[in-house]
Amino acid sequence: MSQTVIFWPMLAHVLLVFIVYVVLAQRRAGVVRSGEAKPAAYRQRASEPEGSMTAANNLMNQFEAPVLFHVCCLALHATAGVSIVALALAWLFVLSRYVHAWIHLTTNRLKQRNYAFRSGLGLLALMWIWFTLHLAGLA
Repeated sequence: MSQTVIFWPMLAHVLLVFIVYVVLAQRRAGVVRSGEAKPAAYRQRASEPEGSMTAANNLMNQFEAPVLFHVCCLALHATAGVSIVALALAWLFVLSRYVHAWIHLTTNRLKQRNYAFRSGLGLLALMWIWFTLHLAGLA
C-alpha cells in the first residue's frame, strides 16, 4: 500500500476546517448586518456574539483532538505504518468530524454532538493504539 494515501483523510479534514471558516465568516457578517453586533465585537473572543458563537466554537474544536490525528497520520507515514486498518480508522475519524461539525453548526443537539465527538475520540485512540502496535512490530 502506498504510504501517501494517509494524506487524503488529512486533506479531507483540512477541507472541513476551511468550510467552517466560510460558515464563521458568513455568520459573523450576518450578525453585523442584522445589527446584533458591531465589527468591534470581534476584537476579543470573549465578546463573540451568540449568532456566530457555535461556528467560532466549532472552529476551535477543529484544532483540538484533530491535532493528534494529524500527528498520528504523519507518524504512520514516517514509519511506513500506513495500512488498510490505519487508513480506515483515519477516514472514520474524519467522517466523525464532519458529522460533529454538521450537528454543531445546524441543530446543535448536545446528545448527538457528544456521540459524534466520543466516536471520533475513540477512533483516534484506536489509531494511536494501532501506531503503537506498529512500532512494537505487532501490526
